[in-house]
Amino acid sequence: MSILPERVELKTPEQILVMRRSGQLLHRVHEMLAERIRPGITTDQLDTLAHDMIRDEGATPNFLGYQGYPATLCISVNDVVVHGIPDDRPLEEGDVVSIDGGCIVEGWHSDAARTHIVGSPRSVADEDLVRITEDALWAGIAALASAERVGEVSAAIEDCVAEAAGESLSHLEGFGGHGIGTAMHQPPDVMNYRTRSRGARVRPGLCVAIEPMLIQGPGNWELEDDDWTVRATGGGRAAHAEHSVAVTDRGLLVLTAGDGGAAELARRGVVAAPDPLADGAGGDAAD
Repeated sequence: MSILPERVELKTPEQILVMRRSGQLLHRVHEMLAERIRPGITTDQLDTLAHDMIRDEGATPNFLGYQGYPATLCISVNDVVVHGIPDDRPLEEGDVVSIDGGCIVEGWHSDAARTHIVGSPRSVADEDLVRITEDALWAGIAALASAERVGEVSAAIEDCVAEAAGESLSHLEGFGGHGIGTAMHQPPDVMNYRTRSRGARVRPGLCVAIEPMLIQGPGNWELEDDDWTVRATGGGRAAHAEHSVAVTDRGLLVLTAGDGGAAELARRGVVAAPDPLADGAGGDAAD
């Protein structure tokens, strides 16, 4: 491991392999949760399912206890954008539910989020919200493949949302992605829109979590009294999508995608790095 002047932690291939194992476990947790989401299940129940699976695999939930956070997952429903705390509220048909989580394997972190619509969607606008958030995530990931600076990822996310949604969706301002490795949150910042900073240099060993967060209508928000829950105040619903990604000498490896990102990157003309788990090296084969 080496440290750049801007204190960005670069990872060795061996360390990225462990991060891939952490990411692959998190992928399987998200797949399990996707199968369990239905009307009537509570967010507490989903949190327990994730906690038990992570622990059963010998890993550690990295959200639980982080700066006092009380759960394994952040589960944000409808107008909650991020950092929703699981509770005993049953999910209802048409709810828009973002699930954000992570785990630690041998000291190395993973972080990923998905947004689901419970049962049948309430509206085309909700379907568009979830689709565009996911597309923006992959636009940012694909941009990382040729970027010289992290700011190019931010620009790609902003452009994707503007082209697809115009002014009908807003970014959650003040929030963005981050570096990841021996800690869940590290430099560099990876914002979801252009800023004055060009961002950190992109080079092999860089690992980042890219995570667009979009709100229907105006992007106004407030922090609730629990000091965690971020709620949109303009009447719209919200979505959140995230993957942890490694830059390697052989291309990008999406650490928290089942196939290492190969299929989605190929759709965008990018060849993914070979998945070190595809042949069983270091863990379970990618599915």
